[in-house]
Amino acid sequence: MNEKAAALGMEDTHFVNCCGLSADGHVTSAYDIGLMARELSVRHPEIHNYCTIWMENIIHRTKRGDSEFGLANTNKLLKQYPYATGLKTGYTAAAKYCLAATAEKDGVKLIAVLMAAPDIKSRTADAQTLLNYGFSVCRVYKDKDPAPLPELAVKKGEKEAVPLVYESDMSYVSTSGEDLGTVTKKIRLPKSVTAPVKKGDTAGKVTYYLGDKKLGHINILFADSVKHAAFADYFLSLVQKLFLLA
Repeated sequence: MNEKAAALGMEDTHFVNCCGLSADGHVTSAYDIGLMARELSVRHPEIHNYCTIWMENIIHRTKRGDSEFGLANTNKLLKQYPYATGLKTGYTAAAKYCLAATAEKDGVKLIAVLMAAPDIKSRTADAQTLLNYGFSVCRVYKDKDPAPLPELAVKKGEKEAVPLVYESDMSYVSTSGEDLGTVTKKIRLPKSVTAPVKKGDTAGKVTYYLGDKKLGHINILFADSVKHAAFADYFLSLVQKLFLLA
């Protein structure tokens, strides 16, 4: 657990046990809990299918037989906050009432972490305040209509052109309430390249701007490989052109 925490950048966390109960040297921080919650949500999003269940009946099987009892979710946000998606409550006498709360609204996903709240009511209210503030200032830009990419001319290659592809989708998160409706983009590509060309190598990039502010860029990659043309390739090309002219 400590090795994984270090790998996630949880610099203020040290585990002494795996149950979460208070112990000397067993410590963490709100920021580190946020990192852990993000890792869980991103790597295992199916967790939200379970942590959003409000009530569930559980069958307890023992040698004496089966007994059924009901469990209620301790995360009150699920009933009081329409955008809540989880995630985990906690309580010990030393840590008080804690919560890693997740929520989603208009494509924005947020995590709010509360520690040492005096009671459940305060924990829930403070989490809503944090999440409302986050949603009020966070904006997400996604390039939903990327420009079609041309084929790039290839010199001295067995093919005269090579197709191009975007490396990934573009997304940008603003935390200052900016109007992202005026984002512009510029594609930079050479007029041609010289063989050999390797599939997956960078051919150029598209850069995104908000006014004079650069938001980021996405690489444009070669979608295929093109070998350097041999004499036979030149000869075959010449023959084909002669037949077309005949």
